Amino acid sequence: MDKNYYCVIMAGGIGSRFWPLSKTERPKQFLDILGVGRTLLQQTFDRFLNIMPSDHIFIVSNLEYKEIIVEQLPDIPVENILLEPLRRNTAPCIDYANFRISKKDPDARIVVAPSDHLIMKEEEFLRSVEQGLEFVTANEALLTLGIVPSRPETGYGYVQSIEKEVKGYESLTLRKVKTFTEKPDLKLARVFLDSGDFYWNAGIFFWSLKTIMNSFATYLPEIHTLFKEGEAHYGTEREQSFIHETYSNCRNISVDYGIMEKADNVFVLVSDFGWSDLGTWGSLYEQLEGDDHNNSVTGKHVFMYESSGNIVNVQDDMLVVLQGLEDYIVVQNEKIILVCKREDEQNIKQYLTDIKTEVGEDMV
Repeated sequence: MDKNYYCVIMAGGIGSRFWPLSKTERPKQFLDILGVGRTLLQQTFDRFLNIMPSDHIFIVSNLEYKEIIVEQLPDIPVENILLEPLRRNTAPCIDYANFRISKKDPDARIVVAPSDHLIMKEEEFLRSVEQGLEFVTANEALLTLGIVPSRPETGYGYVQSIEKEVKGYESLTLRKVKTFTEKPDLKLARVFLDSGDFYWNAGIFFWSLKTIMNSFATYLPEIHTLFKEGEAHYGTEREQSFIHETYSNCRNISVDYGIMEKADNVFVLVSDFGWSDLGTWGSLYEQLEGDDHNNSVTGKHVFMYESSGNIVNVQDDMLVVLQGLEDYIVVQNEKIILVCKREDEQNIKQYLTDIKTEVGEDMV
């Protein structure tokens, strides 16, 4: 293990597209969605333990999830759990972690990863992480992982590369980044797929602490200045109150938009490790094994008749009978039941908005 390797796991999202299984009080990263005995956060943490010790792993999440994180990750030092009072997207959470890591190791090399992604090929993933960390150790670069697209996906961001190989790294599929594109419409996604030089942006980043701090100072100086003012407070009793004050003045912006799309030292390492961001029920359906009629069922007492292409997730003690459904999402959690066409799952966020208006926050 390299003593300068660190990891930042982002775990503050609310996973609204996985409602009603994922709710604000316990979002999807804290659930065992795959039924393997470990939550998505725990699986992410376990993965990086293969590369670095637990005290080199930092979790950034919302203040309300502290107890859940402590419960699920008893091996991580409590001081490595960084708590945000407000959700301000990925740029503020990353710069907060930068300053905390800086107090511990100014020579750190960092991998930043979401807490709720699916990785099917662990060894391949760890190999890519090692390669990424080695690259940013030797180069003043910002690096993202790219996935070869298998379909014209409209739910992912894309990164376009320059085909020229990076000198000294010809054995890797490592390219300079040309452009980033946020979630495209279907027509554009098909163009990306056919072009051969666009990849899904996995949202997993690598950089040295020095390089990312300089990038924040250059491209997001207003955020960087806010966090820099707290240098004397990090790691002390004053830290949390400082963070409360800072976040109320902090811009809501992603690191992709704020830095990666503007910098000229951005690279992509194309990888294949069975990746999905598990952003929707549909993406989960694609990863789960189905029955003879392509139904993916979680629940002990589910009876299916003349039904195909459905994803069903219900609590173990619930008896559910479904007849005549094709390509539906059926989810039950506590007193909530969702029945929705798979092709219309993007409407779930609107359903939540309507519910908040009519019933109140307690149901979501």
